[in-house]
Amino acid sequence: MHGRLSLSICSRDLVCCSIRIFKNLKFKLLLNFESADQCLSGGVVMAKKKDSVDHDRNGNGDGEPEFSDPEDFVDDITDEELVGDVLRARPKETDGIENVVVVDGLPVVGEDRLDKLKGVIRKIFGKFGNINTESYASTLAEGQTTSYMFIEYSDPLSAAEAVKTMDGYKFDKNHTLLVNLFTDFEKYENISEDWKTPEPQPYKDAGNLWYYLLEPDAFDQYLVVKIGIPKGPHQPSNDVQVWLNAMPEPIELLTRAGGTETIAKWSPLGTYLATFHGKGVAVWGGDKFEKVNRFAHINAEFIDFSPNERYLVTFSPKAERQYDNPEVLIIWEIRTGAKKRTFSEVYKTPWPVIRWSHDDKFFARMGPDTLSVYETPSFRLQDNKSLKVVGIRDFTWSPTDNIIAYWVAENKDVPARVVLIEIPSRSEIRAKNLFNVADCRMHWQKSGDYLCVKVDRYAKVIMKKDKLLDTKYGGMYYNFEVFHLREKQVPVDSVEIKEPIVAFAWEPVGSKFAIIHGEPNSMSTSFWGVKKGDAPTLMKRFEKKRFNSMFWAPQGQFVILAQLKTAEGPLEFIDTSDFSIMNAIMPEMTTDIEWDPTGRYVMSAVSAWTGKVSDTGFSLLNFQGRIIRKERVERFGNLFWRPRPPCLLTHAQVKNIKKNLKTYSPAFEEKDRKRRSKAEQGVIKKRQDLLDAWNEYRLKKQEEYKSQKPKRMFLRNNNDTDELGADKNQLQEEVFEILIKEDVQPLDE
Repeated sequence: MHGRLSLSICSRDLVCCSIRIFKNLKFKLLLNFESADQCLSGGVVMAKKKDSVDHDRNGNGDGEPEFSDPEDFVDDITDEELVGDVLRARPKETDGIENVVVVDGLPVVGEDRLDKLKGVIRKIFGKFGNINTESYASTLAEGQTTSYMFIEYSDPLSAAEAVKTMDGYKFDKNHTLLVNLFTDFEKYENISEDWKTPEPQPYKDAGNLWYYLLEPDAFDQYLVVKIGIPKGPHQPSNDVQVWLNAMPEPIELLTRAGGTETIAKWSPLGTYLATFHGKGVAVWGGDKFEKVNRFAHINAEFIDFSPNERYLVTFSPKAERQYDNPEVLIIWEIRTGAKKRTFSEVYKTPWPVIRWSHDDKFFARMGPDTLSVYETPSFRLQDNKSLKVVGIRDFTWSPTDNIIAYWVAENKDVPARVVLIEIPSRSEIRAKNLFNVADCRMHWQKSGDYLCVKVDRYAKVIMKKDKLLDTKYGGMYYNFEVFHLREKQVPVDSVEIKEPIVAFAWEPVGSKFAIIHGEPNSMSTSFWGVKKGDAPTLMKRFEKKRFNSMFWAPQGQFVILAQLKTAEGPLEFIDTSDFSIMNAIMPEMTTDIEWDPTGRYVMSAVSAWTGKVSDTGFSLLNFQGRIIRKERVERFGNLFWRPRPPCLLTHAQVKNIKKNLKTYSPAFEEKDRKRRSKAEQGVIKKRQDLLDAWNEYRLKKQEEYKSQKPKRMFLRNNNDTDELGADKNQLQEEVFEILIKEDVQPLDE
């Protein structure tokens, strides 16, 4: 510790010396600039002799430049302004101390039991990082330890994690540990005497956040983001609009010019609308879309809601490069705005970095050879330790159960593995070894009944001379490993496809999955069915269909096959109950497709985000592919339907409603007829209002014309020109003949 402190002081002196030299150089440059300015202005200096000039330039004439400051020189630039980046990087006297934690509340033991205590301490605290030193205080007179000790980690992050997790840890039935950073002592010693307890903030009622579920006609809402022109580095530039998908015409509910800097996003259950701003993220809700809360996180670029909307994750990739103690990733409580957990660095994994269990009770993140599972609301490591998983590449939660699936890459002779574990017991439910694996992708069915793992396999490895380059594989083929989660011992079936895989998707409600596969000029779409106790069976294959994407309806059965982001990409609407093609359309281009939550309607859109600046907008279609209306939207960015929470009806109740649907149909049809009639009456009323307005304007102008008659008489020598043409006997009729058309027809001989 003393060696590090000495090095810190020397380094600080070196920085200060560099600052003084820099200031001297700056002062001499200013003097030279002033001298040059005087020369250019034709001053007396130009008349000096050469020897005199050389003498002045060399200071005392000894040939060495003089860089010392004058005695009365005062620099008006602070060190922070001049070399702020250097000062922030300089070593501090506390370097190394921030790695130290103080553990209090330990049992007091003698020398005979000290080794055993050390072993327990190392086991508990060693899982947070490498421990450099341990220091146990002792009472020499009694030969016993005290109740506290010091632990020095190799880095501050390990120390911070230990404090976060172990403070309040139940060591045994008589001892509870109190764990603090060593730097906390100085922090709390220097609390200002003027500090006052913060005043409690009054509760702000955001109104009914679920009002949209009470819409009498069950019309859904959708969000539109229009791309704007930024006015500054942190000026909101994109417009936000919310519409009600009413029939026959949509109703505008909200328009906010410059409402977000990038995009806007609904929460998973549709309760909140999130917008991005330079200083953080704002969340809106209620029938007037008032601000529910704001979360200060500068340059936040990514967000993610927990499934039940209790928490919000914000991620600012730039924070790690801009600040000394960055908060790169923050987890917030949405209703209170409280900051629940922060992370200063994030392992490079696909977004979302933080992944939640279906009930918000747990969340997990991946690190180098580790999988860390945390529990809420304490936000501490579950079971106070991370899972050691050497070679872990990816993981995912079940959408309905507290089950994590992860896969581990192969290592020499050790095969790759797909593992399913239950949380919080961490017991292994199922594992499968896989050989010759280049990559894996895991896909859960929405109901959590099945997990499909797409496995990219190879026949040979293409070795490269440069080991830094990515490994290449030859003879690629593909397997789909289907795990049956609801069956005993979780059996696994395999489907092999030799052709390249373009897309894969489960039917959300049901037991079918679809695969687009093949070479670019001969792609096919295959539909497979999965049944309990049986291997997947091929149900239908559409040959030579050039699609690159598929979109299942939220309730299953109907699927759209699409060729996105290409000119004249086709769309086909398929009913998978009999695999009939309900409709096929050929729009000029499609970049996005969005089903509404009910599966009644779907939007196909052309976004300006792709670089297309003309003919942007969207079309509303029903589930059969019939176009209901088209909207041309200038600078159209995105469209997102407002999600709905899960249905509260039981499966039996839903089944009964479907069975008796015909009894409800007449009432719905009558309501639709009245709505159409009301819409037609609205059009007629609008036309009548326009006609009445015109007649009123015409009468007003007629009265104005009559009031101006004396003025006209005066200007026309008392001749009443208003009556000219009223007496038909005074009219003279002239007839003009105008050739309108001439036809030339040859006569028959």
